[in-house]
Amino acid sequence: MYADIIIDITHEKLDKVFQYSIPSKLEGMLNVGTEVCVPFGLGNKERRGYVVDFSNECRYEESKIKEIIRIAEESIAIEGRMVALAAWMKEHYGGTMIQALKTVLPVKRQAKAKVKRTIRLLLEEEAGKERLDFYLHKNQKARARLLAALLDNKEIPYELVTGKLNIAANVIRALEGQGVLALEEEHVYRNPIRVQEKAAKKLEYTEEQRNAIDQFRKDYREGIRETYLVHGVTGSGKTEVYMEMIADVIASGRQAILLIPEIALTYQIVMRFYRRFGERVSIMNSRLSAGERYDQMMRAKNGDIDVMIGPRSALFTPFEHLGLVVIDEEHESTYKSEQIPRYHARETAEARARMEGASVILGSATPSVDSYYRALQGKYKLLPLKNRAMLQKLPFVYTVDLREELRNGNRSIISGRLRELMEDRLQKREQIMLFINRRGYAGFISCRACGHVAKCPHCDVALSSHKGGRLMCHYCGYEETLYETCPKCGSKHIGGFRAGTQQIEEVIQKEFPAAKALRMDMDTTREKDGHEKILSAFANEEADILIGTQMIVKGHDFPNVTLVGILAADVSLYADDYRAGERTFQLLTQAAGRAGRGEKSGEVVIQTYSPEHYCVEAAARQDYEGFYEQEINYRELMGYPPAEQLLAVLLTCEDEGLLDKGGYYLKEYANKMNKRSEYRIIGPAAPYVGKINDIYRKIIYIKHEKYGMLIDMKNQLERYIEINEGFHNIRIQFDFNPINIF
Repeated sequence: MYADIIIDITHEKLDKVFQYSIPSKLEGMLNVGTEVCVPFGLGNKERRGYVVDFSNECRYEESKIKEIIRIAEESIAIEGRMVALAAWMKEHYGGTMIQALKTVLPVKRQAKAKVKRTIRLLLEEEAGKERLDFYLHKNQKARARLLAALLDNKEIPYELVTGKLNIAANVIRALEGQGVLALEEEHVYRNPIRVQEKAAKKLEYTEEQRNAIDQFRKDYREGIRETYLVHGVTGSGKTEVYMEMIADVIASGRQAILLIPEIALTYQIVMRFYRRFGERVSIMNSRLSAGERYDQMMRAKNGDIDVMIGPRSALFTPFEHLGLVVIDEEHESTYKSEQIPRYHARETAEARARMEGASVILGSATPSVDSYYRALQGKYKLLPLKNRAMLQKLPFVYTVDLREELRNGNRSIISGRLRELMEDRLQKREQIMLFINRRGYAGFISCRACGHVAKCPHCDVALSSHKGGRLMCHYCGYEETLYETCPKCGSKHIGGFRAGTQQIEEVIQKEFPAAKALRMDMDTTREKDGHEKILSAFANEEADILIGTQMIVKGHDFPNVTLVGILAADVSLYADDYRAGERTFQLLTQAAGRAGRGEKSGEVVIQTYSPEHYCVEAAARQDYEGFYEQEINYRELMGYPPAEQLLAVLLTCEDEGLLDKGGYYLKEYANKMNKRSEYRIIGPAAPYVGKINDIYRKIIYIKHEKYGMLIDMKNQLERYIEINEGFHNIRIQFDFNPINIF
């Protein structure tokens, strides 16, 4: 037997694995993740490494293969577990072991340590005064100035001495050499959290919140480790429930990770956690500097923090004693990686939790269909929160038919009903949020008069418009010509939706000139603290209206917001994606949930061309169960996840002819492996964008009821690709149950 070993993880030599033979004394004792000592390099210097794979075949000349010396003593358990997690990810999502390791072990080149330097006087007062007289007599002004300052204050920060006192470093060294002072250095961690001090409120939990907390607490104390789904309506106090559960885990001597879908949510959530847990909380996200990121990882590794908060990548925080992973807004698509390996944070969190004896909490007002399906099957424990924390009523929802607005001559993006309610709120000095649904926009075509949308007859998803007047399905390749008049009502009002936050802002400024509006989108939040500045200004009521994309509808709590306008529900409803209905329902429900969270009641206006669609109707009623029942029936009928599992295989190549040939042979091989017709194989077809930067793209979809069978198919395809040279110039990626169409 041979073992593949990665050397020196902490030094970022993650670019190669080395094969070693396993001596008979170690047979049966090694696992993926085991830390071992091996001879390395020309001098056979003993180095530590981690086992990442096993093989019966020697890939090199037998005489050059070295033998593992022994299993390392006092191995770093956390890194071994993370290597094992990387191996699990490679198996379940494809890609190479190196790619998986670079995902779970984000150890970069060590950032320059932040050092706090202090200058301390060593002389007694009398001796100090004598030395000061000596410096003055010798006209050594800089030395005299520094010593005089130290006689006033025994300790002075180094930066103050070199800055305000304008003392050069050589003067400090000279006095240090004379025994006058000592230069002391202390390593300090960068803390990215800037706190506005406020005392944490004493919370009174509702009966539903208490039941959820008690159920988790009872299981945890009895050693039961489960995955729980907290299904709570907007404003039901899910964050308070998470905090109480995390407090229990910390009290048991373990640590917790809280995943949030995007950076925009960090500010409000971190403040609440910081007030509860103090400096034992930290954050991890892409906006931190390299030094800040490195310091947070070291703080976690050294046990200096108990809670890490951040988006998807925070899942790989190197906690030694992980006890709980919480995934807030678990339905969000940002939890799925678009880089190889294309892992999902939910499944990967469950895998890490199994390896480390931890629990997982999933929370959402609108759970993903996949998670709710698993909860109903008994794979997750369901913890319902059906009422708001302060027992406020859910907002009243108006559904506005934009077809009627068009018939009545209103071509503005603001409907009559929404304009009337906005005027009322501005008069009452209450706040308004306007949400423009841009997510999932993929160029669908609809009739503005009757709402008819061009759909694929084979896949029941919207056809996407392409240049040259073509409508195309990105699942099966079906194609038809774009029509000039609606086939249903004959109207010539055919087209796609073309409005963004900037256009909305211009309309608001024109129609409500006295109102102060803020815009929150990718353009206005580019700088490091962009999200915080906008959200703080709106929370402090420095603006009347907040206009934004999906980043404004998730998790934010503004008590003075009593009106939410959803300007274009249909944009995601008819994206070319089988999850389009689910995403639309989630966005509409989350957006509606921003209204009436304080003492005042709230109202919501949903503007749509499809008021009769079950997703819109269910969102207006805030009825998740009603939506789920219809959605799961549709998934079962069409064979989409979670009823069936889906594997997407993306092929890309600069040579279109080679790509077509590769796609053909790969599908033929998949058909050959499908001897009992267990799999359904579709394609290869062109995705939405068939060519990017002169690189052509094709996609094959493979369906099966069992996830494990798709993993088997992926493994067989990988072996076939590896042994056939014709595929070496074609890049191939695997994606299980893809969140976004390639």
